[in-house]
Amino acid sequence: MKPVSHSRWTLPDLSQALSWCERRNREGIRCTLHVLDEYVRTEQAAGSVASAYSQAIAGIDRQGLLASVSVKLSSLGILSDSDAAMERTIELCREADRAGVGFEIDMEGKGLIGAAIEAAGLCRRDNYPVTLALQAYLHRTPGDVRILLALGITPRFVKGAYHGDITDMNETGERFLALVREVHHYGIPFHIGTHDPALIHEICTLMDTARDRIEFGFLLGLADRTKRDMAAEGWQVSEYIPYGTEGAAYIARRERYLRELAESGREPAP
Repeated sequence: MKPVSHSRWTLPDLSQALSWCERRNREGIRCTLHVLDEYVRTEQAAGSVASAYSQAIAGIDRQGLLASVSVKLSSLGILSDSDAAMERTIELCREADRAGVGFEIDMEGKGLIGAAIEAAGLCRRDNYPVTLALQAYLHRTPGDVRILLALGITPRFVKGAYHGDITDMNETGERFLALVREVHHYGIPFHIGTHDPALIHEICTLMDTARDRIEFGFLLGLADRTKRDMAAEGWQVSEYIPYGTEGAAYIARRERYLRELAESGREPAP
């Protein structure tokens, strides 16, 4: 089963994203929808992205899908008007909460991490549930985890796909695992996003008796067998589904990831 797509990594529009999500739900896989656009420079463009997310939330609600939306602050105008971007984020979080749709703030470059934590904190101030991605290859992340836990924000751990403080894959993996162990120690629900088969195996072993507290996230276009097998085995699994026409930067990061894996003699989970 393959999605109808102009790319391995993305889908063309909301309609196809919702249809694909429905198929994944039947396999026991939750979905995370993401509108492709980032680093917008005008309020008009930011407003268009916010409107697209509102349509996604409404579509998920209308079709009764098990899904969330994931936003990037740079696509909501944080670079042109930070106050307006915060308001858009909170309003979308409010819409999602009212519709029973999950709301996540995605990873970006490290210059926007403070703003992302602030936005998530504002959502929590109004008692809306929110998940925030944290990147293992940044030195600041262990401290950020403690901030998130204090605010009641659900962390989602990823290795990182921008420019990090750590470039060694082994060290990044060790830091990733340390983050997982810390949050597991506190008994807090959390998400992870990785296609590293060794990490997946080790985390599955660690969390085997606490499966209700972890969700394994995968990308559209990678690890199809792994995500289906894990869902069938009773793990909570999600798939990240980016859609739209502005996918060049996203696709470039995915292709770079595969090149770096190949250069290191590694492969993603099948």
